[in-house]
Amino acid sequence: MIRFVFVQPDGSEVPVSAMEGDSIMKVAVDNGVDGIRADCNGSAACATCHAFFAQELLCELTPMHEHENDLLDFAATDRQPGSRLSCQVIVSRCLEGQKVKLPDTQ
Repeated sequence: MIRFVFVQPDGSEVPVSAMEGDSIMKVAVDNGVDGIRADCNGSAACATCHAFFAQELLCELTPMHEHENDLLDFAATDRQPGSRLSCQVIVSRCLEGQKVKLPDTQ
């Protein structure tokens, strides 16, 4: 199991354990994490699973495709360095001990 933390907009933390190969969005939904709506159930069609990852971690995550990049322009919260759709990021060892920050709104 890979352990990491979701950080809510108010700074509170939700620690989770996840299986390698699951999406970050699935982990959030399965653990009842507030702040990930996932309206399209992970089909990369809605941008309601927007999350922020540490800059130094980005090169180790699942690569961003053009479609995800385009969808982030329509996210309810402005994109920031480290913005990704959590449905497109797959849990791997590089996430061990990391923090995934959630935006104010989806």
